[in-house]
Amino acid sequence: MHNFLPIAYFKNQFVPFAEANLSIATHALHYGTGAFGGLRGIPDPKNANQILLFRLDRHCQRLSNSAKLINYELPADKIQAIITEFVRKNKPDQSFYIRPFVYTSGLGIAPRLHNIEKDFFVYGLELGDYLSADGVTCRISSWCRQEDRSLPLRGKISGAYITSSLAKTEAVESGFDEAILLNTQSKVSEASGMNIFLIRNGELITPGYEQDILEGITRDSILTLARNLGIKTVERPVDKSELFIADEVFLSGTAAKITPVKKIETYPMPETHPITDRLKAKLTAITENLEPDYRDWVFPIALQ
Repeated sequence: MHNFLPIAYFKNQFVPFAEANLSIATHALHYGTGAFGGLRGIPDPKNANQILLFRLDRHCQRLSNSAKLINYELPADKIQAIITEFVRKNKPDQSFYIRPFVYTSGLGIAPRLHNIEKDFFVYGLELGDYLSADGVTCRISSWCRQEDRSLPLRGKISGAYITSSLAKTEAVESGFDEAILLNTQSKVSEASGMNIFLIRNGELITPGYEQDILEGITRDSILTLARNLGIKTVERPVDKSELFIADEVFLSGTAAKITPVKKIETYPMPETHPITDRLKAKLTAITENLEPDYRDWVFPIALQ
């Protein structure tokens, strides 16, 4: 059961969430011609009249870039202004998630991106832990991550998430929590909606952009944070078998935050994960605006 925030942004105005409805003939519903973002917010632990959003500017820029991929010009500063007002109108009092979405809003039946109306909406819902904070089990999916030559993977294109959905359901119905997808070169790409990291001999390793991954904002934050903590980081191709012998493996994303992996296929991961825990604690403190060196990552919104 989802607890949606009461106000949505829809058709260029703020309306009650229950009134933000689409036609069954909406083009994006049939062809996956949309793109979405996702960002978290929390009430400021030190100021009851303030909300904190994590890396709002980066999320708005990525959505603006995603919109370009469906032939829609939507400036990042406009997205940011709407999300800011959206938060002020909803006044959330606990951890929440914002879903902005750009899409082909016309009612035509031809698959295309030209000569068709586009639009933008925003809604939100209360959200705690997306995955178990204690860790998850993973299987290697039989489904393959798409290639950038067949789909623009630099954006969060809604149609692409059929593969994520297939992989997630396959994993859960076979007794696991999450799926790890390989790319067409049989290298590790990402999870169903998260980037993946492993640690070997004190080194933080993650697949690079050339491995058909999403340009994750949490991923970027972790790499920056690790380097600042003196942890060596490497972005390179990763083999499936390397996951089985890693010292630590974790998933990262806006919803998942940092989630340790307990088992991959039949291979248990070590029960302790000191680097994962260190990064998670630091990132949590940053999102709560408790780390002065990272204040520019946190966007405060005054409610009064």
